[in-house]
Amino acid sequence: MRHLGRLYVFEGPDGVGKTELSARLATLLRSQGIPTQLAKFPGDQDGSLGKLVYDFHHHPERFGVGDVAASSIQLMHIAAHLDAIERTILPALNAGTTVVLDRFWWSTRVYGLASGIDRKALDAMLEVERAAWGGAEPTRIFLVRRAAPLRSEPEFPWRTYTGIYDQLANDLCNTCRMVIVDNNGPIEAAMEQVEGALPPGDEEVLREETSQMGLQFGPPCKAPAAPYVFSGLSPAEPTEVYDTYWKFAAERQRIFFRRFRGIPPPWTNDPILAQYKFTNAYRSSDRVSQYLIREVIYRGSQSPEEVFFRTILFKLFNKIETWELLTRSLGEITYREFAVRAYDQVLQRAMARGDRIYSAAYIMPSGGTAFGSIRKHRSHLELLERMMNDEVPLRLVETSSMFDAFKLLRSYPMMGDFLAYQYATDINYSTLTEHSETEFVVPGPGAKGGISKCFKSLGGLNEADLIRVVTERQAEEFERVGVDFETLWGRPLHLIDCQNLFCEVDKYARVRHPEYSGSSQRTRIKQKFRAHANRLDLWYPPKWGINEAIERERAAILRPGLK
Repeated sequence: MRHLGRLYVFEGPDGVGKTELSARLATLLRSQGIPTQLAKFPGDQDGSLGKLVYDFHHHPERFGVGDVAASSIQLMHIAAHLDAIERTILPALNAGTTVVLDRFWWSTRVYGLASGIDRKALDAMLEVERAAWGGAEPTRIFLVRRAAPLRSEPEFPWRTYTGIYDQLANDLCNTCRMVIVDNNGPIEAAMEQVEGALPPGDEEVLREETSQMGLQFGPPCKAPAAPYVFSGLSPAEPTEVYDTYWKFAAERQRIFFRRFRGIPPPWTNDPILAQYKFTNAYRSSDRVSQYLIREVIYRGSQSPEEVFFRTILFKLFNKIETWELLTRSLGEITYREFAVRAYDQVLQRAMARGDRIYSAAYIMPSGGTAFGSIRKHRSHLELLERMMNDEVPLRLVETSSMFDAFKLLRSYPMMGDFLAYQYATDINYSTLTEHSETEFVVPGPGAKGGISKCFKSLGGLNEADLIRVVTERQAEEFERVGVDFETLWGRPLHLIDCQNLFCEVDKYARVRHPEYSGSSQRTRIKQKFRAHANRLDLWYPPKWGINEAIERERAAILRPGLK
């Protein structure tokens, strides 16, 4: 159950101003008549365990103790956190009191990693603290950033802490309600960012949730841990590239349909689209995705083990030619006949001939540290073998959401956030899972580059939030810029598609809007477009219910006059 009170968390390294901002927020909320309690980790109240831990951490000599292991220090901090959570914070939240918390478990992770604690040991420690929160989720996590600390801090560790915080924020931005607060100017300006990211009043939110869920007033069910859009697009500041985003999507989709309908080239008057290669507006319409769906996922046994094995094997290399090489050399691809050594030998011979076995679409990590293999492809084969031994296909079947599937895949070596999200999407094309594709999104580096060109400021949103807002507003935005967009036989753009379009607009803008460098800093488009006049043979996951419409239109094209 979600707790009635709201929890606002301020995080960041020492000297960024989070303590001042948390105090100001608590004062603001109280002035609005909202019962509010200000809390700190580890704590500073006399007689509390937190105060004892704080004093011991900074002055162990006062307690007759010399050097203390870093892991022991972090366990002491976690003990203080548990004491505050159980005795103070959760009771306040359950009583309807808003809690403003200075530091969270993030600090334990950041400072623990910076002190050299083994990552696995630290994660095990943090599991205890995270379990203590139960169903309580922060309403907002404000990550405060500065270019330099407000007070004297040793330069080297402070920069280390900042870097680890940034990495943690990047890892968790799609699974929490995070707001980046720039505190490089006056504290009042930072406070305005905090105020602008606050959700509506408690009564309004409860009324809205109740009407949507059909419940009486009372504690509603806890929402899934997925990205949460907490404001409209208006706080963000778009550039002219944002209008180009929608025009590009519409024109790229027109090219797609002109090819499908057998219209001879040229398919566009746009000189950039005519010259350079861009993926389709819909990810599932691209050549590799189409091949995956028709020739890999739905061809062969539909048992969970075989579908998963074929899908991940294909996606590890993401190259049609590699898949066909394996089938020519080894026959039908099945997990029942899988042997790492046999697959390794086929791929070794291909590389010896100078063949490329990986697509350039994704940057695949080598995995040498995880599996000790010299060759990257061997590590990936061993990764797949480990996942099969761990019964990942059956565990995926039992997942209740796209996010759960993502978390399971993300737990394996070499599976970063972006790859795990892409693979979860590919698996969801199959009958293995039936999850909503509107649940959450993970922006890749290319998408972040496109977003940085489309927006001067995200206005309190993170990239994942912004992709969600853009996806939800697609009909209004196409109408606003005055272009018609033909959906995929009634299927609108989904989060994965809009994420992909930002990546493509990042490339497109290098020529159309060279004055916008964005975060990628790239200036050229490498791949040229080569026209093929053959009509597209399209086929999508049957559960989408659009293959029948495609067949009717294809029949009408082949036999003009057919109704």
